[in-house]
Amino acid sequence: MSQDDTPDLWIDHPTALMEIRAAFEAYERALMTNDTAALNHFFWQDPRVLRFGPSENLYGAEAIAAYRTARDVTDLARTLENTKITAFGPDLGVANTEYTRLKSGRRGRQTQVWARLPEGWRVVSAHVSLLD
Repeated sequence: MSQDDTPDLWIDHPTALMEIRAAFEAYERALMTNDTAALNHFFWQDPRVLRFGPSENLYGAEAIAAYRTARDVTDLARTLENTKITAFGPDLGVANTEYTRLKSGRRGRQTQVWARLPEGWRVVSAHVSLLD
């Protein structure tokens, strides 16, 4: 079965790819400026959303928002490498990236699952881990 036979299942659906990349880049800008309101906006506002981090497992939008308010922001600046975004049809995609913190030099990786919801593209699951 080819993409042409099943347009609803297109891998790398062009419109979805463009929109997910734009949302991913806007999220990254908010992260670099510690814009917590914008960061919270990008996550699905639901108890089922989750974010697994290097030292925390967060379940639900409220827990993620509380983490954002309390976290250490002294080493936020980072460069991204090997960012790969894949769309699975018009309404779901995954963004994977590696990063290096500019201040500490620590390396890590991040995965976000993005879903098109009635309110727009939102992260419905995220995982961040350190490599060293």
